[in-house]
Amino acid sequence: MEDSGERYERGIKALQRLSGEEGPSPVTSLADIAPDLGRFIAEFAYGDVISRSELEPRDRQLVTIGALAALGNAAPQLRFHINGALNAGLTRGEIVEALTQIAVYAGFPAAINAVTAAREVFAARDAEA
Repeated sequence: MEDSGERYERGIKALQRLSGEEGPSPVTSLADIAPDLGRFIAEFAYGDVISRSELEPRDRQLVTIGALAALGNAAPQLRFHINGALNAGLTRGEIVEALTQIAVYAGFPAAINAVTAAREVFAARDAEA
């Protein structure tokens, strides 16, 4: 069994690569109210699953934004992962095309909400540039 400290550190590094930030926001944003939930996210979601090597980071992000968009109720996570998809090498056009595909299987409202999230991420990045 792998040490939870190793899983946590691997997860934090994966979050930092994805977010492009020093402090991984999904973990730090929970520190004051649910630190264990933040640790679970770092250890399991990012340390165990996102860190797997079978998919390239850009492909993993494409799958992730598709799943989050289809859920239709995860806008903050979708914005985080759209930003991560850009950091992993996906283009804005590829992201919008993937989100457009959501309309067929998850419905137009989910696709429109997802494209709106993408617009917000693109605008924030443009403002930073």
